[in-house]
Amino acid sequence: MNLIFPVSYAQEAAGQPSMTYNLILFGGMFVLFYLILWRPQSKRAKEHKELITSVSKGDEIMTSGGLMGKVANVTDDYIAVEVAENVVLKLQKSSVAAVLPKGTISQI
Repeated sequence: MNLIFPVSYAQEAAGQPSMTYNLILFGGMFVLFYLILWRPQSKRAKEHKELITSVSKGDEIMTSGGLMGKVANVTDDYIAVEVAENVVLKLQKSSVAAVLPKGTISQI
């Protein structure tokens, strides 16, 4: 039966990994997690917040849903976007994905 299921004998002086190795491994994983996930996400959030605060009347914007229009009015939480002549939509500021260069909508 030993040929099918080999018997492994435990070593008498089995060494356990040191605690410092485990701490270094855990710390390295935390640093990688920070560099790969947290830092880029906070950077993008900061850039988006700056973008939202810089939106002013007359800017051409694109929303996260793909809607493009010209900003007609800006309040604290909402913006009014003119998507066609005499068609104004009220949107939350957080839905702004990008500010387009002037004249982009007229070229499309």
